[in-house]
Amino acid sequence: MRLFTTAAQLRPIPRSTRFANGGVSHWFRDTGVPERRAPLPADADYDVCVVGAGYTGLWTAYYLKKDQPDLRVCVIEREFAGFGASGRNGGWLSAEFAGSRESYAQSHGKSAMVALQRGLMTTVDEVLSVAEAEGIDADQVKGGMYLVAGNEAQRARLQGHIEYLQDWGYWPDDFHMVDSDETPRIAVRDAVAAGYTPHAARLNPAKLVTGLARVVEGLGVDLFEGTTVEEIRPRQGAERPAVVTDHGTVRADHVVRATEGFTGTLRGQSRRWRPMHSSMIVTEPIPDPLWKGIGWEGGEVLGDAAHSYVYAQRTTDGRIAIGGRGTPRRPGASSGDEGATQPHAIVELWRALTRMFPEMADVPVEHAWSGVLGVPKDWSPTVHLDTESGLAWAGGYAHSGVSTSNMAGRTLRDLVLGRSTDLTRLPWVGHEAGGWEPEPLRWVGTQIVNGLYRTADRREARSSGKGTSRLAGIATRMPGR
Repeated sequence: MRLFTTAAQLRPIPRSTRFANGGVSHWFRDTGVPERRAPLPADADYDVCVVGAGYTGLWTAYYLKKDQPDLRVCVIEREFAGFGASGRNGGWLSAEFAGSRESYAQSHGKSAMVALQRGLMTTVDEVLSVAEAEGIDADQVKGGMYLVAGNEAQRARLQGHIEYLQDWGYWPDDFHMVDSDETPRIAVRDAVAAGYTPHAARLNPAKLVTGLARVVEGLGVDLFEGTTVEEIRPRQGAERPAVVTDHGTVRADHVVRATEGFTGTLRGQSRRWRPMHSSMIVTEPIPDPLWKGIGWEGGEVLGDAAHSYVYAQRTTDGRIAIGGRGTPRRPGASSGDEGATQPHAIVELWRALTRMFPEMADVPVEHAWSGVLGVPKDWSPTVHLDTESGLAWAGGYAHSGVSTSNMAGRTLRDLVLGRSTDLTRLPWVGHEAGGWEPEPLRWVGTQIVNGLYRTADRREARSSGKGTSRLAGIATRMPGR
């Protein structure tokens, strides 16, 4: 299958283009940042204290209060609800999972990993159902996920990936190669093959997180913004766990750490999860005549089979938002640097966009931004409750946090309430990875890995062969992959 026949001529970003870089995401620039909520007023006492008002923290609070309305729950946030990756991501609600299936199967059995994967498929529908039931309009459309291959090596890799997933919980109807006679959903230049799964939806992540925060408050959860958590203390003898902030100390029976990419800012957590930037750009609204040639009318999210992969969506107001493989935060960068995207990352995303859609070469970029996510050393997410200390946490989702955070929230609810359920028996519960190397070693290592992946992509694009570049194999085996 070849969706177009003429090779794309890559152009630089037009010199006349002037666009915002950094600050809040396009999603918040479009919807507006809600008025800040008040900070924690003083020392306080709760049943459950959640640290972090992103998807994980808000979903946890939501399910706890829906299940047990009399539970006293608070959420503490340094900035505002959705400030981090929850309000900056690409708006992919999918059943993707970043962890090592083999590793989870080794500890819990293959059937447990298959159950986790099937659970993520139902999680897509769970998020959409809650949004509808709670009146959250996040521009959500369940159009599925469309992955394209740009050369023969990518075609072979995509085919192999789908066959691999079909051995781990995806059935043929859940993910399959698109038939060569089928009219393409999206006219991507020079695509030689495509795969499709219905288990994905497009949405506006900022609308989802702000709507969820509103709903959680309506259930009686106290949401404190502008409050910096300095330390999380475990249970010590008769002293309950404590969250020490710049506005007072909160004591609770359980403390849930839902800080993802900002986990390293907490005392004693600097090497648990590596903070990684995920960068995005968004175009200005695209004229209708250009859309007629591209299609993309079903709300699908779009990705590719490159090593330096991209992910994109057609927004509800007719733009293309596209992001790419994350890059490590530079050693010494402050926590306020996450809003800006490095120039080379903007160029890479622009090249990917115009390679897929040469028609976009004259459409201006309106905004570039980035967010910080947390990556464990084994790239495998986790949910955990330490009953002795009273501390719980979840995260390390890599690139699949929009859906995985919802499953984490439901699992944390069951763990906090002391229940043994199908969710608490899933193999990512209690999983732990070793710590990352100290800086600057981990930053240098990841720079090398990303460089190897980019070079592998270029070599595969120039080659007529079907094999994956050896450089990609080297990168995949390195810790920074």
